[in-house]
Amino acid sequence: MHDREVITNAIGELVQHDASHHLWSPFATAKWVLITSLDDYSRKLLCADFFLHETTWAHLQAAQMLMETYGLPLRYYVDNLRVFRFLQYRESVHRVQDWQTDDADPRWRQVLRNLGVDVIYALSPQAKGKVERPYRWLQDRIVRTCALEHITTMDDARSVLRDELARYNQHQVHSTTHQIPDIRFAEAQASGHSLFRPFVLPKPYQSLQDVFCLQTTRVVTGYRRMSLFGQDIDVPHVPPRVEVEIHLVANFAKQLIEARIWWSGKMVHSVNLPMSVAPAVHF
Repeated sequence: MHDREVITNAIGELVQHDASHHLWSPFATAKWVLITSLDDYSRKLLCADFFLHETTWAHLQAAQMLMETYGLPLRYYVDNLRVFRFLQYRESVHRVQDWQTDDADPRWRQVLRNLGVDVIYALSPQAKGKVERPYRWLQDRIVRTCALEHITTMDDARSVLRDELARYNQHQVHSTTHQIPDIRFAEAQASGHSLFRPFVLPKPYQSLQDVFCLQTTRVVTGYRRMSLFGQDIDVPHVPPRVEVEIHLVANFAKQLIEARIWWSGKMVHSVNLPMSVAPAVHF
């Protein structure tokens, strides 16, 4: 279930990041995705939350939660899910591939690269199996509690998750380190054994929304307009026929998408669109 050895010498040196798609409550009508990030040295669960789907947006939100709280780690360890890595398979007789593996960065990796955080990949399912999170422990406890309390919603399950997260981090002696994760983490901080760096917004951005976002581009027409999700949008203060960068930010409470339009290192315009106009965008 856990690593059998610690392969790092400081907190923040390696964050093991993964997700588990599971029926977390027998009374729920759907499976949810639990995304976790675990510090290899201390075995502390730095981030754990439920999401409806495993998407780039969900993994970006998990990264944002971790980095706002602890700072920037040295590197992440992930599997070869397409959210994390562009993989090109061998050419067929019908088509010759121009792009090879890692020639193109998925959005999640672009964000980490912009923040100066490295990413390393498990080379095989067997290698990834060596860094399993305490999912079995969490599954047993969360599912049992959700069953006893007749939990039906993800929000209620989050309350159970928070309790189990506190139990794991603050009270559970880890079988490999023989220490409680929170205590081992705090001792490393106090002794200067930390590779976490303060989180600083990369230039020219001035908002977290422009870092942890989905991104696309459009070319402005001669009438200073562009098309996005079938909607014609005015783009003021931008010359005709230039390419603009569009940062897409979801607001689930209001069921809208904010499109933040950037050109020449500045945000020049923003517009709110209902989520219903963009069903193909997987937030």
